[in-house]
Amino acid sequence: MEILQGSAKSELTALLIAPDRELGQQFAETIPATRAFHILGELKTYPPVQTLEIRLRQLRPDLVLMDLATDLNKAAELIEFVSAQRPPVFAVGLHKRNDPEAILRSLRAGAAEYLYAPFELEMQREAISRLQRLRQPQARAEVERGRLVAFTSTKPGSGASTLAAQTAFALKKQTGKRVLLADFDLWSGTVGFFFKVNHWYSLADALALMDRGEDADWSAMVVNAEGVDILPAPDTPQNLPVEPDRVHALLEYMRGLYDYVVVDLPSVFEKLSLVTLSETDEAFLVSTAELPSLHLTRKAVAYLGQIGFGQERFRVLVNRVGRQQDGIKGEDMGKIFGAPVHKAFPSDHMSLHKGLTAGQPLGPKSPLGRTIEEFSGQLSSRAQAEARRGALVS
Repeated sequence: MEILQGSAKSELTALLIAPDRELGQQFAETIPATRAFHILGELKTYPPVQTLEIRLRQLRPDLVLMDLATDLNKAAELIEFVSAQRPPVFAVGLHKRNDPEAILRSLRAGAAEYLYAPFELEMQREAISRLQRLRQPQARAEVERGRLVAFTSTKPGSGASTLAAQTAFALKKQTGKRVLLADFDLWSGTVGFFFKVNHWYSLADALALMDRGEDADWSAMVVNAEGVDILPAPDTPQNLPVEPDRVHALLEYMRGLYDYVVVDLPSVFEKLSLVTLSETDEAFLVSTAELPSLHLTRKAVAYLGQIGFGQERFRVLVNRVGRQQDGIKGEDMGKIFGAPVHKAFPSDHMSLHKGLTAGQPLGPKSPLGRTIEEFSGQLSSRAQAEARRGALVS
């Protein structure tokens, strides 16, 4: 995918899907004159639905500009998918000519507008005016959204839950801000066990509330430990359907309440993890230096790339690193993974055992605790830097 830079902030942001390169270029050349659209990204082939879903959650465009000329059937299928998204994303069909069949097919699929070459400026302005009227009832005030940070692993038992939980407590200690630790592992969540919390509600209840559109009494949903709110996983493993709309609604709700939302995810290969990762500000893939974990992490990095989740969207962490790891260094592990190692965490079984027994977070006196505090400090520094950049742009 090519990311395109606009010369000015436009009315509507868009993802352009144009296998017909001539059609896409012809349309793009009219944008500087109309300033009607700001192209956030461009796909040069019709993507699989899973890839398109990830792109929509990454870019959050107002609309999708769809090439109808190359393959009308495929374009119509994608328009149906785009039109069913929540929050709503509008689809606009693009064609080489005023084709009645393409107009009818795209509108039946859910397209909001139809534009055709030579893409006259007045036609585009009228389309923008109609789209703005459609959007107006859905417009709502912008609220400051908390930062979403997620940890997942390629092999169960790699310590992603430990790193997620300890990072949440370190962030609270260092920043003093509102922090939520959410356990998204419906089958084997352990965050509640780590900190010996007693709870009536869990992630399953929170998802159910989002599904029914009810206002949640959030103070009853979570349990507070050491100043951090915890949303535990269910006590009993549950095979709940993973509905992206419901997961998105819950994540957005939580981001409206907290400055940091730290999510402990199941294996990266599970659907719930992939849906959540597409929403994150920072995502971490946790491995160990053991050969099975190295192998699975390499597979995961390749798989994420295949579905459109590039390496700019996540960082690799290596957990439980001893003083000597059979000669395997960070650079060597990076070559195995096909992605650089962002940070390594020391093996510190004794400190972890003491922390679990007491039900308390690690402190800076332990090797692992010091590394986690350093890691969380870097994380909060990146968040502050991005906030400053955003303030300058706005």
